[in-house]
Amino acid sequence: MLTYAMEDRGDLSLYEYLYRCIRQDILSGALAAGERLPSKRALAEHLHLSVITVEGAYAQLEAEGYVYTKPKQGFFVCPVQQAPEPPQQVPIAPEPPGRVWKADLGRNQADASRFPAATWARLTRQVLSEGGFLTPAPHQGLYALRQAIADDLRSFKGMAVSPEQIVIGAGAEYLYILLAQLLGPQAVVAVEDPGYPKIRQVYGKCGAVCRPIPLDRQGMDPAALAASGATAAHISPNHHYPTGIITTIGRRQALLRWAEEQGAIIIEDDYDSEFRFAGRPIPALQSIDTGGRVIYMNTFSQTISPSMRIGFMVLPPRLLEVYRRELGFYACTVPVLDQHVLARFLSGGYYEQHLSRMRKEYRARRDAVLAAFQASPFADRVKFSEQGAGLHFLLRLDTSLDDEALRRKAEGLGVRLAFLSEYAAVPQENYGHTLVVNYGGLEPESLEETTALLAEIFSE
Repeated sequence: MLTYAMEDRGDLSLYEYLYRCIRQDILSGALAAGERLPSKRALAEHLHLSVITVEGAYAQLEAEGYVYTKPKQGFFVCPVQQAPEPPQQVPIAPEPPGRVWKADLGRNQADASRFPAATWARLTRQVLSEGGFLTPAPHQGLYALRQAIADDLRSFKGMAVSPEQIVIGAGAEYLYILLAQLLGPQAVVAVEDPGYPKIRQVYGKCGAVCRPIPLDRQGMDPAALAASGATAAHISPNHHYPTGIITTIGRRQALLRWAEEQGAIIIEDDYDSEFRFAGRPIPALQSIDTGGRVIYMNTFSQTISPSMRIGFMVLPPRLLEVYRRELGFYACTVPVLDQHVLARFLSGGYYEQHLSRMRKEYRARRDAVLAAFQASPFADRVKFSEQGAGLHFLLRLDTSLDDEALRRKAEGLGVRLAFLSEYAAVPQENYGHTLVVNYGGLEPESLEETTALLAEIFSE
């Protein structure tokens, strides 16, 4: 008769503990294949359990295929391969905790403390009270959000697009994956060099060939692009990261001619161009595209919050048909509740108000950082390059130390730095000693300490 110490079951129910004990005997071979189990009543009396408890354990064993029944004969053990000796457990290293920096100038992100929490909470309560967020969104995203985005693009970017052309996705990296699949397995993508490394990484992991194309003062070099054999070009013409270059109108026209002549596609990644501190916003390249060759994309991670994993792309009609045919099976990856709230945030004018406040905030922050650096002990050894836009600028340092030595010295003092050389696919000697200073998260009250730390890092 099967005997188990039921008092050792801990927090498990009686039937589950019994089920586990019998299952272990079957897996270990203590109960052989074809062996008959005790009747439910007999085992219940032997273990001082109820028949219902034994019945529950037997039913679970039968459901999982450990036992089978024969009419009027009872339960029998199924043939089961004996469990092998458990392998030696390899210890899993815990995920390293994120380092807390005294000053983080290497991470380009907006200041999350300026998130319009009260407005967002009010709009969220409205959506929750109405219940519309329980209905699934179309695969391209909620129509109300796409309409709000189309209206915003028309008002501030000069883009006449319809909501039907817009695809919503969970951030830029997810959209890069969709674009790689849309372009196809034979795609050769020209990318800006230097440029945002994740673009190359995502396209490469998706099987696309990336061809780094050098930049001059007007943007991507057309001659190098033509010689690359690329079938698509991924560019940031309105404010390139990290150089800040703005692609001139002549160069934009040259890129459009290349796309039309080669039957190629241009992906316009409009990263952080909303933070332009002087003059009117620069019109999107898509707004002068008459051949349907430009895919426009943007996100809300810089303008609203780094955790706002909502991005979108605008497809020209010819590619929209391909997208719906080839990728229309994908469900929208952004929660419907977030889409409803963002749609109201845009259509209610709150987004425009938020951007206006943040432009003033970041303009003042940029001016304070530049003034502090220009009055610092290292002022005579640095040159600044900035275009009055975005949340970063370049700082060229006159030093005998290489970038790695500067990085180690900075990390020893609790400072995170970013260097232009990190963004280059093809190393260039003239990229050395150039820092990408991301000031978006640099609080004014910490500026004095940050400047003092940089003075110590830059000293020789």
